Amino acid sequence: MSHCKLPALIQAQVEMGSVNELEQKSLFRKEEEDATQAKAASLMEQGSLSLSFPEHATKSPKNSVLRSIKIVIFSNKLNMLLPFGPLAILVHYMIDSKGWVFLLSLIGITPLAERLGYATEQLAFYTGPTVGGLLNATFGNVTELIISIFALKNGMIRVVQLTLLGSILSNMLLVLGCAFFCGGLVFYQKDQVFDKGIAVVNSGLLLMAVMGILFPAVLHYTHSEVHAGSSEMALSRFSSCIMLIAYAAYLFFQLKSQSNNSYSPLEEETNQNEETCGEDEDPEISKWEAIIWLSILTAWVSLLSGYLVDAIEGASVSWNIPIAFISVILLPIVGNAAEHAGAIMFAMKDKLDLSLGVAIGSSIQISMFVVPFCVVIGWMMGEQMDLNFQLFETAMLFITVIVVAFFLQEGTSNYFKGLMLILCYLIVAASFFVHEDPHEG
Repeated sequence: MSHCKLPALIQAQVEMGSVNELEQKSLFRKEEEDATQAKAASLMEQGSLSLSFPEHATKSPKNSVLRSIKIVIFSNKLNMLLPFGPLAILVHYMIDSKGWVFLLSLIGITPLAERLGYATEQLAFYTGPTVGGLLNATFGNVTELIISIFALKNGMIRVVQLTLLGSILSNMLLVLGCAFFCGGLVFYQKDQVFDKGIAVVNSGLLLMAVMGILFPAVLHYTHSEVHAGSSEMALSRFSSCIMLIAYAAYLFFQLKSQSNNSYSPLEEETNQNEETCGEDEDPEISKWEAIIWLSILTAWVSLLSGYLVDAIEGASVSWNIPIAFISVILLPIVGNAAEHAGAIMFAMKDKLDLSLGVAIGSSIQISMFVVPFCVVIGWMMGEQMDLNFQLFETAMLFITVIVVAFFLQEGTSNYFKGLMLILCYLIVAASFFVHEDPHEG
């Protein structure tokens, strides 16, 4: 009887052994999966993997046309201002009031600028971090670029110069000041901290932009040109090409050479987004939807920009406001609306590095990319667009960059620093309100 039970006992032990082996294998696989996930998480923390811009694992949503329209148009309360665009066109053809056309166009472009940023962000999900960074650099200030090109076509070179100058001043003083102020009020018990390395690199690029804009003005006002009338233009075009090369090198440095360095705001944003929300990991619209929406929004901005630029001089006369004030103060509000809201939101979540990336990063884009690009485009069009922004405007830019650089050098911020930057912007606005541009006549 014991002999009969022995094979059964052996068989039971064999079965138990195979079960144990299976359990060990499954446990080993689980340990491997856990190790892989832990490794991926550590890589994400170091910035080696990008949650914001996944390169291959992005799931493309399949939306219907109505669903896509609902996501892009009806998901943002700012889009309630979209009807002001068609209203501006109707007013232009029905009563031809330049003041109203300018105001309605200005309001109508504001949500379009924000939606352009959204569509660019969605497209960047599918392109990877490098191309995504280039897309943000290109489309980040596309509103200012389109307005500038339309103004160049109309020969309004001073409007181009003043609008771009106003965008730089607005980002550095108003946007950054409001971010510091609001963040300081939320975290009034302590000083908020940001990366000094980023601030130093950004301040250096802004000072380089000031150098490129300052020297043609100095050459003009010291009457020291070798060839009167042409040396200033030649210097502006040469400096513009150098600034574009410097900006391209900055992008390469930011996105490639320093991929694990704190200088890259893309990775800083990735890590911050990973901590706050996991819902933003997947895109809301597909790649082709993003491309189509970018095309539609760019075309609509271009159309409204034409009416806006045409109405600037008429609005100046009917409102009795200098063109310099309209160009430097009012027009940049449109292009900077999205940056303004984003910078404040990040600061109130104690993410000062992101606020700096939005405010100062946009100033760098305009001064190192958009301004020299407009000089090159004007060169191709045969327009005499140069970097001589005149003495008053150049001095204003120089002092602003120095003030902001001093505020950033400690690597900390509070509501007092924000208030000081806002008050500085009010001084700038008042100065342009009483400033008579010699080229207006």
